[in-house]
Amino acid sequence: MADIDPVSLLGPADANLHVLARFYKTEVVVRSGTVHLSGPTREATELAELLRRLIGRCRMGQTISPELVEAEVARTRGRAASALTRGTAEAGQVPVDRLMLRTPRKTIIAKTPHQKEYLRAIAENDIVFAIGPAGTGKTYLAVAAAVEALVSGKTSRIVLTRPAVEAGESLGYLPGSFKEKVDPYLRPLYDALFDMMPLERVRRWTEEEVIEIAPLAFMRGRTLSESHIILDEAQNTTSTQMKMFLTRLGWNSTAVVTGDVTQIDLVHPHSSGLVEAEAMLRSVPGIAIARFTQDDVVRPPLVSRIIGAYEGNNRAKAEGTPESGR
Repeated sequence: MADIDPVSLLGPADANLHVLARFYKTEVVVRSGTVHLSGPTREATELAELLRRLIGRCRMGQTISPELVEAEVARTRGRAASALTRGTAEAGQVPVDRLMLRTPRKTIIAKTPHQKEYLRAIAENDIVFAIGPAGTGKTYLAVAAAVEALVSGKTSRIVLTRPAVEAGESLGYLPGSFKEKVDPYLRPLYDALFDMMPLERVRRWTEEEVIEIAPLAFMRGRTLSESHIILDEAQNTTSTQMKMFLTRLGWNSTAVVTGDVTQIDLVHPHSSGLVEAEAMLRSVPGIAIARFTQDDVVRPPLVSRIIGAYEGNNRAKAEGTPESGR
């Protein structure tokens, strides 16, 4: 590592080294451009892998922060856990569930079986469709997975988008710049980011376009590589828009498409691109469909009961039998 500044790896006042000391007993000494490790063989091997990745990031000009070091530790140990999980699964044992997402402000844990399947699908597929009612964590978990991937260096940027269906023809009549006009429709995505990352970091990365939040129309004609992409409220896309979005996917990218097919705001609900994509792409390799139900709602119980009441009413309409009063 003679070609990099040791401070860029170890951090000011060895801040990054202090983070490693919290997780490993192995002593790390950098002398004359060489890293020396002294500790248990198995731990030193794991730490050497982690340091190689950090040194590679330094060579790419990335800033190695204590948060990134923590994320790399989690990533390294996650690989080891995955290998252990595969081994125990092959042996017929129940694997240990380690499905959690570490973001700068909090650690987020899947709370329901469907949420666990969802996180597993995101980790193992290029495109994931998450379909279900409001309050089930579809968007929140997708953003959390994207934030963890960005902070840990698994991806280079986050792209968050959604159709601004409600704006329609009235968009031009709203006051302010174009950004001020469309921001209200993107606010749920901002809220999720602010819940997981410090405000200043979100602002800085947004200005640097490491994080991009934009209406779906801005995706046309682009190829998004090394990216974690989320399409929210996808039930309000047309067939053409959905095809356009899905074909933006470039190399080493992951796309998550979330939506609730019971809340379609299109003039012709049957033309929803999400409904069509779910039926058309369910058997395509590399694509997974995660479905959520009323039981996955993680908001207050009243929300779940409201969703259940509407679902019951919709079923009654479909069957042609009026709902009895409650």
